[in-house]
Order: sequence, then structure tokens, then C-alpha cells
Amino acid sequence: MPKIKVVVVDDSALIRSLLKEVIDKAGDMECVATAPDPLVARELIRELNPDVITLDVEMPKMDGLDFLARLMRLKPTPVLMISSLTEQGSEVALRALELGAVDFIAKPKMNIASKIEEYSEEIRDKIRMASKAKVRSMVREPIAPVAPSNTADAVLPKVSRPLLKSEKLIIVGSSTGGTEALKEFLMPIPPDAPAILIAQHMPESFTKSFANRLDSLCRISVKEAEHGERILPGHAYIAPGHSHLLLGVSGANYICELSQAPPVNRHRPSVDVLFRSAANIAGRNAVGVILTGMGKDGAQGMLEMHQAGAHNFAQDEASCVVFGMPKEAIAVGGVHEVVSLKDMTQKVMNWIANNSSRALRI
Repeated sequence: MPKIKVVVVDDSALIRSLLKEVIDKAGDMECVATAPDPLVARELIRELNPDVITLDVEMPKMDGLDFLARLMRLKPTPVLMISSLTEQGSEVALRALELGAVDFIAKPKMNIASKIEEYSEEIRDKIRMASKAKVRSMVREPIAPVAPSNTADAVLPKVSRPLLKSEKLIIVGSSTGGTEALKEFLMPIPPDAPAILIAQHMPESFTKSFANRLDSLCRISVKEAEHGERILPGHAYIAPGHSHLLLGVSGANYICELSQAPPVNRHRPSVDVLFRSAANIAGRNAVGVILTGMGKDGAQGMLEMHQAGAHNFAQDEASCVVFGMPKEAIAVGGVHEVVSLKDMTQKVMNWIANNSSRALRI
């Protein structure tokens, strides 16, 4: 098979060298060129037609976001953003995803060499994923994910409990491409909708900015989840990047519970953990939604939700950036309906309206 051709764009010579070394050590990819700024990169991209571009967020001569926007208009190519995980950097990286970048990864800080080595496999995994991701009209299959090292059993047991409440809850999991998919799903949701719990694979420094951005766009309130807080209708709670998010109960109320147990399926937060907690606590009162993402985190948890009586939706392949997570959930039998992203909100709200005592309108 031909190797994945990668062009690295970064103003730091050290970062360019280290990324090239990381890429070239993998047998299935090759760094065909590096560029110190977007103007040099533009000519290299025209000449080499790379499969993936890694792009620094802050670039000289041309702003990285301006370059990304032009690239997506003129020559759509999978782009992996490199960002320092600061509050300011997270805002820029989220904007990059809106403009069409496939994913982002932390730029190593402090001891750069050791951090690059620590992140090297993640960088390679994200490059592989990006090479298979959908950019505009491109339709490709994602590669098989690395086998998980932990399951939800490491965080909480699977149990069956009597239902304590009757109100519906919407439980959502997503990964690659999920920031934009979540925005499209959440924006039309009405203020009187059931509460929503979300596990999106995202670094710790990004989740608060992401929640704040969604809150400014949506009719419901969106926030980063806090341990022990009461779950309220008309609110969406996003798992912080440092913890698993679980559905819990305190007295007569649903609450958010956070856990820093080890990663599950290589992720914390893990979709499987959130889905299992919904199966344990909410049972048939939960509505599951699994959106675009690489790997199979959430598949087993969605099956457990199905077995507990929840009604589950998966995003269809045509509208996914990467069809990995929905595909796996469908394959294990955890999904009732496969729906395009543009129809997902309406389908979920209609199902809730038809299976609860109060009507919801978009």
C-alpha cells in the first residue's frame, strides 16, 4: 500500500524536525515536506498533493486560520491542527474545526523531546484517521482502531436497578468531527427539552471553551459538567476533558458524577462509561445518540442502554467525518435508528414527544 503523504507546517524548526521524525518512524506514512509558514506550504501542497497536512495554529506571514479557510475552499485536504493547550489556543483550535480541520492535537510544552515521544503514537493515530476522514465531498472508510486496554468495567459495574424517575434524558457520545456535529445537533433543541449529557473526546483545556461557545449559540444552556451538580431540563452537560462523566442519583434528583478512573478505550472521558451509567440509572428513560468518531468507544455502552430499554440513534455514514463509532454501535446491535446529522435533532425530539407526557417542538 502507498504510504500516507504528510506535509508538516510549523514555524518552529525543532517541532518540524521532531514531527518529521515521528512520522517517518511509522511504516505506513512519510513526511514528504516541511514548511515554516503557509506561503511556503502553499507551493509544496500544490506540488506534492499530500494526504494530510499538520498545521500550526499561530503562523507567520499568514494567519493559520486564514490559510486553512483558503485551503478548504481551493483544495480541500485533511488537516490536523497543532495547538498549545491554552485557553486562547483552544478558542483558535475550535474555530479551526469550524473551518474544516479534521482534528487537533496538543503541541508539546516544556520538555519538547520527551513530550513528542509521549504523544508520538497519538500523532500517528490521528494522521491515519485524518487520511481516511471525509473532507467536504471526500468519502473514505476509517482504519481499524487500536484495541482498547480497558473497558467500562474498570470504572463501574453493570447493574440493573429499579427506575427511580420517569423523566427522559438524552445521552450523547462523539469524537472526531464531533465538535461541529454537536453544534448542529444542539442548536435547534428547544429550551424545554430533557437534560442532555455529553461525552466528547477532547483535551482538558478545550472543554470549558467548547461548552461556553455552544452556550452562546444554543437555545438550551450548555456547560462543563461539575461533580455532584443537579441535572436540569433545558441544560446540556459536557464531560470535562480530565474526567469520565457518569449519570448519578441523589435523593429524587439526577446528578452529574465525575470520575478520574483510568481511561477506557484509551479515552477519558469515555463514551462507554457515560452510556453504561445511563443504562444503570435511567434505563428506558434514556435516549442514546452516537455521533461521528474514530474507534469503537460507546458501542458496548450503547448496547447496554439498548438492553436496559433505551431508544438509540446513530449518525449515518454519509454525514459522519469518521464513521467508526456509529458503525461499531450498529454492528453490535445497540442502535434502533440510523439518521443523518441534519435530521437527528428532529428525530430525537419527535421520539421523545411520542413517548412522554409532554410535547416538544423545534
